[in-house]
Amino acid sequence: MIKFSAAKLCLLTGSLLAVAATNASAAAGGIECRQNYQIVNGQPISTPYCRDGYLAEVARQYGFKASAASLRNNPSRKAEICSYVGDDIRVQNTCAEVLPTPFGPR
Repeated sequence: MIKFSAAKLCLLTGSLLAVAATNASAAAGGIECRQNYQIVNGQPISTPYCRDGYLAEVARQYGFKASAASLRNNPSRKAEICSYVGDDIRVQNTCAEVLPTPFGPR
């Protein structure tokens, strides 16, 4: 009886852990981004979350070590990355938020 109960407990615990892992991955994957746009009900909407993710992706293509979370949580890091890759057409709008704008013609 004790071995049977222990086996049931292990099986139940394993099942709960599997369900918890599935729920955690679903929550983490709940936001779908395509480049700068979050997909909501099949429609693209530009959001800061997805813009930061795409900026990090472009920065990695240039050789920088950048994650979306680091850019979201550290405006100085975002400005630093933008100072190098901000001229790339893919991230110009994203970097316009943090880079200084020139005043008048040069």
